[in-house]
Amino acid sequence: MSAPAPAAPDTAVVAVHEPGKPAVVQVPQFASMAEAAAWLAAHRTAVTEELHRSGAVLLRGLPVTDAAAFAQARDALIEKQAGYKEKATPRTDFGEGVFSSTDLPAIQPIRLHNENSYTLDFPGVLLFGCVTAPEEGGATTVGDMREALRQLPEDLRKRFARYGWLLVRNYSELAGLPWYQTFATEDKAVAEAYCRDNLVGCEWLDEETLRTRQRRSAIVTHPVTGEQSWFNHFAFWNSRTLDADVREVLVDTYGEDGLPFNTYLGDGSRLSDEDVATINAVYDRVTLRETWQVGDIMLVDNILCAHGREAFRGDRKILVAMGDPVPLADCAPATAPSTDAFGEG
Repeated sequence: MSAPAPAAPDTAVVAVHEPGKPAVVQVPQFASMAEAAAWLAAHRTAVTEELHRSGAVLLRGLPVTDAAAFAQARDALIEKQAGYKEKATPRTDFGEGVFSSTDLPAIQPIRLHNENSYTLDFPGVLLFGCVTAPEEGGATTVGDMREALRQLPEDLRKRFARYGWLLVRNYSELAGLPWYQTFATEDKAVAEAYCRDNLVGCEWLDEETLRTRQRRSAIVTHPVTGEQSWFNHFAFWNSRTLDADVREVLVDTYGEDGLPFNTYLGDGSRLSDEDVATINAVYDRVTLRETWQVGDIMLVDNILCAHGREAFRGDRKILVAMGDPVPLADCAPATAPSTDAFGEG
């Protein structure tokens, strides 16, 4: 018996690849969001295949004008919703698993990162949607982390593969989010139990100041494509990535060990300024951007692709939903997760 013929490509989903931009698919014109959601559901397989090739896919021309329409698009494209764990930035909750992408000030750009790379399970897919396009800037930037891993110098790749990366967070009312917002509880025992169950080391520095430590793999393997990817927040939260003036104020105020966030190589050592700059330069080289238009939605494979945000002027309303949660254990982490630096504990 002859083998079955391969499935014909879905000619309705044709991605345009322009230099410096994510893959863009122009969808048909629809009279209603119900029609658009039906089209998205019918072509979800083809969109997912493009997502696995490109890491991110922007769908242009949809009637997504509010959170309800965005939720319809989400339900058509994403099988299972994922929660936002160990919160790190402020967001507005619009209900039904729809949030603002971030409520950080417009003047503040956000570097590329993989959502919840420090948790033991994380969203496999992110969906962004443009309800209000900014006057200037404000693109949700993306970058292929398979390519980032290939571009890292061999010595850095080997060190991170062996040791992973270490995240240290200090929660207080003065900087960053307080612990009860991050862990969504005002009961210390509940927060401590979460930390125990999720391999997060924790200690109370005083009545309201919590410090946590967690070591995670910097390199993971995508459970579907089998490709290795650079997957972490190491440079994003490293103190040397901060603007020099901001870093000086924070260190003077809280001390090097008291910063709201800081990262280290997984053995607890600090990388040199040159090494941190090298990692950030890789992110810069792989960054792609496309100017938002109202109705645009963009799927991002959270393992294959990092995302960020440009500074902007004018009103901007970008919604986000998270889905298809993936356990870290399914991603062949190069370094086992732990509450301690490599070699401790």
